[in-house]
Amino acid sequence: MAKDDLVMIEGKVSDLKGGGIYFIAIENGVNIKAKLCGKMKRFNIKVVVGDRVTVSVSPYDPTHGLITHRFKI
Repeated sequence: MAKDDLVMIEGKVSDLKGGGIYFIAIENGVNIKAKLCGKMKRFNIKVVVGDRVTVSVSPYDPTHGLITHRFKI
């Protein structure tokens, strides 16, 4: 799937599980499982509980996504 086909959603990190899995809470109350994208791993960008992030979600499976941006406080 091309990068242009992904849906960008803003949310807040609510929980962190092992293996680099984050749970993102969206405004409408839905939780999404997400992992860090490759560039965030490459540049060692840390994401902790409480951070606002942008998640790229596939329109075919809206329960999984990639964290593509962490907002500065």
